[in-house]
Amino acid sequence: MMATVVIVLVLFAALVVLRWVMLTRSRGSVPCRLRVGEPWQSGVARYADGELHWIPLLGVRLRPRHAIARRGLVVSPRREIEGGMFAVDLSGSTRGVSIAMSADALTGFLAWLESAPPSAYLDVA
Repeated sequence: MMATVVIVLVLFAALVVLRWVMLTRSRGSVPCRLRVGEPWQSGVARYADGELHWIPLLGVRLRPRHAIARRGLVVSPRREIEGGMFAVDLSGSTRGVSIAMSADALTGFLAWLESAPPSAYLDVA
């Protein structure tokens, strides 16, 4: 019985690691955390057209759970949180969403926001 539980746990851990590798190896993907409400959730963000797609680390589907549109997005000043990550609050087209990334990834995110076409409205505080 105990051996079965150990095997199941090892297989589950291997699936989580394999999923993480598949998500982070994809071009344009950035490991990050997202908060809608209270707890931070780990996942991967991908840049796609005019949206940032967020895919959770734990889950079955490879489709994004959240799509954050670049158009009309307002970003708060960055603040440092635990683990050397920096968080920003997002508002405008989304409400009550915070995203946390490494300093380099956050710089890339802000550059992606600023590189919007001239017709797009954006406000970076």
